[in-house]
Amino acid sequence: MNDFTLNAEVRSDLGKGASRRLRRLASLVPAVVYGGEKAPESISMLAKEVAKLLENEAAYSHIIELNVGGTKQNVIIKALQRHPSKGHVLHADFVRVVAGQKLTAIVPVHFINEAAPVKKGGEISHVIAEIEVSCLPKDLPEFIEVDLADAEIGSIIHLSDLKAPKGVEFVALAHGDDKAVANVHAPRVAPEATEEGAAE
Repeated sequence: MNDFTLNAEVRSDLGKGASRRLRRLASLVPAVVYGGEKAPESISMLAKEVAKLLENEAAYSHIIELNVGGTKQNVIIKALQRHPSKGHVLHADFVRVVAGQKLTAIVPVHFINEAAPVKKGGEISHVIAEIEVSCLPKDLPEFIEVDLADAEIGSIIHLSDLKAPKGVEFVALAHGDDKAVANVHAPRVAPEATEEGAAE
């Protein structure tokens, strides 16, 4: 049973002006569904339903059941365009999920055991908050876990240091890009302490 559902209607009034009218007059979010063997489909959804769905972080990396005028299809969020200051969604892109066909998705990163390096006197910097993965729909993880329990001061955690879930591939690594995920560094010296040292 899919807990992630959205209702939508087919949108025939296209273009930037039409999208603005949808958002302003009807509190609707314009979107496009593409992929699979079907042609791209322009749709609109209630802004409040989209906002409610996105309150759950897992929605960003979960298969969503999209009900377009009574026809259901499974999709994932490919991209969201947000208002620069207010943060609400202005436009969404969805990709159809086809069973047995690999998909790419952006999955959030969850850092655990951050207290361990902090107890050693380190400070943690998160370099990325999400990772692009490639996998079959059935293997799509809700998040990627980064365990910092053994991280030492001065260490950098890279994608290659992470254990990908079974059936999941990190897209950047496949392209030879071993991104930094986080680093643990020594605390920066406070300006007051530096001035006191100079005075002595």
